[in-house]
Amino acid sequence: MTLDERARAILTGNDRGGYTIPTAGLYPYQWNWDSALAAWGFATFDIDRAWMELETLFSGQWASGMVPHILFHADDPGYFPGPDIWASGTTPPSSGITQPPVAASMARLVLEADPEAGRSRIAALYPRLLAWHRWFMAHRLRDGAVCVTHPWESGRDNCPDWDIGMAGVDASGVAPYTRRDTGHVDASMRPVKSEYDRYVAILEWGRGAGWDADRIMADGPFLMADPGTHFLLMRANEDLAAIARALGEDTAEIDAWAPILRAGCKTIWNSDLGAYDACDMRSGRFAGIVGSGAFLAYCAGAARPELDAHLTRIWDAVRYGIPSSDPQAAHFDARRYWRGPSWPFLNALIARGFALSGRPDWAERLRAETADLIRQGGFNEYFDPTDGTPCGGKDFTWTAAIWLTWAGRGAAKGGG
Repeated sequence: MTLDERARAILTGNDRGGYTIPTAGLYPYQWNWDSALAAWGFATFDIDRAWMELETLFSGQWASGMVPHILFHADDPGYFPGPDIWASGTTPPSSGITQPPVAASMARLVLEADPEAGRSRIAALYPRLLAWHRWFMAHRLRDGAVCVTHPWESGRDNCPDWDIGMAGVDASGVAPYTRRDTGHVDASMRPVKSEYDRYVAILEWGRGAGWDADRIMADGPFLMADPGTHFLLMRANEDLAAIARALGEDTAEIDAWAPILRAGCKTIWNSDLGAYDACDMRSGRFAGIVGSGAFLAYCAGAARPELDAHLTRIWDAVRYGIPSSDPQAAHFDARRYWRGPSWPFLNALIARGFALSGRPDWAERLRAETADLIRQGGFNEYFDPTDGTPCGGKDFTWTAAIWLTWAGRGAAKGGG
């Protein structure tokens, strides 16, 4: 079986009827940005199924416009925290937080794969995408920067960027719980218990606040400006505007968001570090860390020469792709989730930024290194960037999608 065939088999194998799970066991529900990337993968061989993935994701959109980070379409007691813990009161049950808004960017790529087949589908989806972006602008901005109210909202759960914000979270009153993730993946590759306690504490606070977005922003235990989500929203707004133009829709509202977010880049620029940096909005302190989220600036046309210098230093310190944290820093852990590993899907998003920024050489280098990871290690969730060891969950949906759409496109005919 070729790698292309294996990748398609993973997508169809993780299909649960209108939506995909990231991987069996570890992640048994529909995750927001995983699902959007799955749609891009499906578009390479089943355009109808690609649109269905996005439509099912938005079937869980809240009345406020928020699209939750997890939709619990079917009960699975093997996952914690499940729908009873979140207690969102929604149909379908969902988590009470969101994830980085990559759906508009993926929808644009799916549309470009077959504009004729996608026109009616994107016309129906467009108002929902617009409502979600409008929600971000209304409920997740502070000083022009996009903020996350839980590390899980960033999608980069335990990256060192959040350490200063997490340090202030009181987890002493957390109700007893049993983790399920370490039953599927080696604990050395997952967040540590002290981090998980704080994750649950933030969740319990939000649940107690009735998942009121404004109250959580104002008083919640965790609030950090996130370069990664900020730049992905900037990119997604541009893609949403392109979709609007294709549909003949007025883009004035979307266009008005651009200068707000462009100005917000100043909030997340740490001049002492010479890089974009996460900022604890409660204390005003920067994390002091060059994380992989900063390199999504290339997607937003917000890169600066100082960032180029950090990128080349960090990238040249490893063998495979962009590490999720600075390998020359004390906190680097090559195999522990977001504290060091290379993630194929994030490499793809960063590479798109390189291409848009006129750096095709960087884009090709990143594609080739990511392809090598997958050829050598399979379709894992993430990889050790120093030696290519596959880590995390196996048969991962977005890794398969990235192979089909990007990483494998430079491979030998037949998908390697």
